[in-house]
Amino acid sequence: MEKENLIELIDSWGNLDVLVRELCARPELFSTLMEIALYSTGPKTWRAAYLADKIHDEYPELVWPYLGKMVERLPAEKNLSKKRHFLKLISMNDIREEHLGFLLDFCAETMASDEPVAIRVHAMQILYHISEKEPGLKSEILTLIEHELEYRATAGIRARGLRLVKKLRKQLQNHQES
Repeated sequence: MEKENLIELIDSWGNLDVLVRELCARPELFSTLMEIALYSTGPKTWRAAYLADKIHDEYPELVWPYLGKMVERLPAEKNLSKKRHFLKLISMNDIREEHLGFLLDFCAETMASDEPVAIRVHAMQILYHISEKEPGLKSEILTLIEHELEYRATAGIRARGLRLVKKLRKQLQNHQES
């Protein structure tokens, strides 16, 4: 399947379930989907990122090779839907060491920005995962999340933030007791 054919097919919601099944059955087409998701700028190419997200539910190993490229695309990505799906996928997977510093800065800025709530929630989740890899950052990340909960809480921020705050406080308390 050519890139143009795939772009045409993702243009219709009616094709998305069929495409997910086809892309899962023929993983060689997945690289074309990811090229569209990462680098195409058409108005509906965000659906390629949506498809990658849906495919990740069944076959996460297909997405893993593209996580680094998603991280690299974040600063330049203007499409909020793509950014949301990229951050979601990054938040659901192991973060490579070489991306920790960038993601720490990017997600802290994003969480405190005026980005849509879903983007900010995924950024918050990534910050928590970073604290799991770098325990010395737990206190700082706890403070960032508590600040958001106090001053800019929405239902989504509150739901995720309260869970993460509870985990971080417990981890910090256990660390102090040991």
